[in-house]
Amino acid sequence: MKYMKLFLKKLLRYVLKPLSFLPALVMMYVIFSFSAQEGVSSSAVSSTVSLRFVQVCGQVLDKEWSNAQVLHYAERIEHYVRKMAHVTEYFLLAAFVSFPLYVYRLRGWKLLFVAGLFCVAFAGLDEWHQSFVPGRSPSPRDVLIDSIGIFAGIEITRLLCFIGRKTIFRPLSLENRPEEE
Repeated sequence: MKYMKLFLKKLLRYVLKPLSFLPALVMMYVIFSFSAQEGVSSSAVSSTVSLRFVQVCGQVLDKEWSNAQVLHYAERIEHYVRKMAHVTEYFLLAAFVSFPLYVYRLRGWKLLFVAGLFCVAFAGLDEWHQSFVPGRSPSPRDVLIDSIGIFAGIEITRLLCFIGRKTIFRPLSLENRPEEE
């Protein structure tokens, strides 16, 4: 059993820790892919999501909305759906960047600074990338909206990691300490 624990510890340290950055890379690719969509395609995705959201809300709230009403409500919320997509994308990116940094013992304000700087820089580069896509334009306001998701993602990751470290993993670290006499 002792050798099994040692094997698992080595596996976690040398294989899984470096792979913990993989979700961040995948999320960066997803964000880049959405930004590479032409303006018409991007608007169509937002319209579809807005329309589906209004339809589901109508069913849940048991409203008998006509197609014209559904389209009207969908058009009214489309802007907010787009901005919430920004917040959500960058929330996930920040969480996926913050977690591995936390695992590598970057904590506190240093984690906030490093992960925040990286994610905000990526948001700025993403907006710049959009200037080369037909039908899209860069917006500094979108970087500010992305920053809301970024700093929320970092802070929630910090909180969850702190709670996990103090509750779940603390007993595991106490097992390895020699008993006091």
